[in-house]
Parts: sequence; structure tokens; C-alpha cells
Amino acid sequence: RLRLHDGKLIKDRRYHLRTYPNCFVAKELTDWLIDHKEAPDRETGIRLMQKLMDHYIIHHVCDEHSDYKDAKLLYRFRKDDGTFPLSKDVKVFMRGQSLYEKLVSVEESILKVREENSVKYQRAFLGSEMIDWLIQEGEVENRQEAVELGRALLEHGIIQHVSNRHHFFDSDILYQFWINFRRRRRLTELLNENSSRALSESPDSPFCLRKLNPDPGNTSFLSVQTNKEIKVVSAVRRSSITSLSGNSNAYFSAPPTLVFPPVAECNPKSVLKRPVTNEELLSPGAPYVKKTLTIVGDAVGWGFVVRGGRPCHIQAVDPGGPAAAAGMKVCQFVFSVNGVYVLHLDYQTISSLIMTGPRTLVMEVMEAIE
Repeated sequence: RLRLHDGKLIKDRRYHLRTYPNCFVAKELTDWLIDHKEAPDRETGIRLMQKLMDHYIIHHVCDEHSDYKDAKLLYRFRKDDGTFPLSKDVKVFMRGQSLYEKLVSVEESILKVREENSVKYQRAFLGSEMIDWLIQEGEVENRQEAVELGRALLEHGIIQHVSNRHHFFDSDILYQFWINFRRRRRLTELLNENSSRALSESPDSPFCLRKLNPDPGNTSFLSVQTNKEIKVVSAVRRSSITSLSGNSNAYFSAPPTLVFPPVAECNPKSVLKRPVTNEELLSPGAPYVKKTLTIVGDAVGWGFVVRGGRPCHIQAVDPGGPAAAAGMKVCQFVFSVNGVYVLHLDYQTISSLIMTGPRTLVMEVMEAIE
């Protein structure tokens, strides 16, 4: 997606007197895939793009086509229009990637080649060192929160104990990043993702997330309480998991493929019964009350979705997330974010304000008086 932006294949385009922002022409993209050696022929390029559609990464700008057509039709990355379904699994994965990039970019990083029992491990670190670093960098507020984050990362296969015998602890136990986020990847890896052999040979694949599958016979794990937050059922359905044969101590099964819900669930219509203007919200005597919510984000986010624009509204709230606990409800209008007045902004800008701000989020919302 970023390469397409840099190459100006993704840009605002006009069609039938309407402007569609940040989109690309399917036929041009297929040409680009072949020219840049991402696909050997048009048929493979079409299959690759269909795979991205199946995983709700791209879609037709009007959602009129459920398949990828090699024609002069406009498609868009869901990341560019805010409709990518950010499940809790995906948020943990992205948090792990962010931490990895931060760790490998600093001098004297705690990630090193380390040796244990005469075996060398890449991207390795001690549990206590990671916790010290997370607190020092302001990624967490205390050691308990750091342990919970470490366990979430381990349960999702992003880090692991070097011999798969321990969960994450605040100790001198050796762990490593199981995923090398900087490995150069090719799109054609997508076409092999359902192959168990391909997956076992490509543990760095970013296109599927690994979920913890404790072996009932592994007593070293039974005394550990896993992170309750991660056990909450999310909107993303996970495929069934079977243990790796011949490895009684392994924590991970073959990585499951994420099956996303239908488009209607990922990009639902507005929950508002009718459009509301800023003038209506701010007019004297309007039937709205302003509330201040303080939301402390957990290891995977804040647990709500903003949509619309001028004004934006709360489209969805995770009933088990921090936002719901703070009193957020659907159909509330976003008045300010961390002291910044936002009634005049669109949801992409507000989302950016939230994502780049502190973990403790202070929002003013306007709620209709029943």
C-alpha cells in the first residue's frame, strides 16, 4: 500500500462527477504487480488481489463488486478509508510490530543474539529486561501491566520462550521475537498461506496470527493464569486449531487463518437514525447533554469505533473494553479529544488524534437526552 502511494497509483480520482479519495484502478494495479515482479502474470495478480479482498484489506469503492476484476474499476485499501476491521488480535499484532520496530531502531537494544544451552537465538531478550524497557519508554505504567502485555504478545505468537516451556514472566528467562517484522516479504506468499508446510517454513508470515493452544498435559503451563482480556471473544472468528505433531512441549499450533465477518459487519451503515448537524448540536436548548469520559487504554486499545464527520459519532463499542467501562455508548457525538475541539473534523483525523495521543484518553461526547 505504501509503495502504491509513493508511486502515485493510489490517488484521488473522479468518476461520474464524484471524487473517490485514495483509490486505484484495478487494471493499472495488475500492470504494476507484473512490472515490479510481484506477480508473474495477470492471472496470479488477480488471485493475489482477490486474496486481499477476501481478507478485507481492499474493497471496491462502492462495495458493488465482491470480486477483483481486472478492469477500469476503482478499489481502495480499507486502511485508507478507516474500514479495516481492527479486531483485538490484529491490535495485539500491530502493537508487537510497533514495539519490535522501536527496539531494533535504538542503539544498545535489548534484542541481541543470545546463547542458552549452547544454542544461539536471534532477536532474544530477558523477560525482566523487556519489562524494564517498556516502563522506561512509557509503553506501560507498571510492571504488572508490562507482564500482561508480554503475555498477550506470547499468546499471539509474536514472542516466545526460546524452548516453548514457559509463559511470560518478570524474570531472567530468555525469550525471543518469533516474528521478524523486517523480513522482506512477497505478495505471492499469500497464495501458500493455507498450506501447513508453507506456514511451518515461514514463521515470519504477517498474513495470519498465531494463537496460544496450551497442551493439557503440559504442567508447566497449568499454574499460569492467561491474560483475561485476550480471552474475550471478538468479532473475528478463528479457525480450529490442532497441536503440532511430535512436539509435546510446544505452545503453538499451526497458525490459524483469520476468517473475517461479512462486509456488512466490517463496514456497517451508520447507527444514527438521521443525520445531525453541528448547528443542531450546539443550538441553545438542544436536547443533548455533554459528558466527559476518561478511558485508560489496555494492551490492545480503547475498544470503540468512530465514524462519520462534522460531527463524528460513536459507531460501535466493545462491551468488554475500556470505553464501555468509562460510559461510552453508540450514537454519542465526539466533541473533543484530549482537549482538542473536533466537531469540525472527519473520523480519519479524529482516529489519528486518538492513536497518536496518550494511552489515557479524555473525550467529551454529546449524548441525546431521552
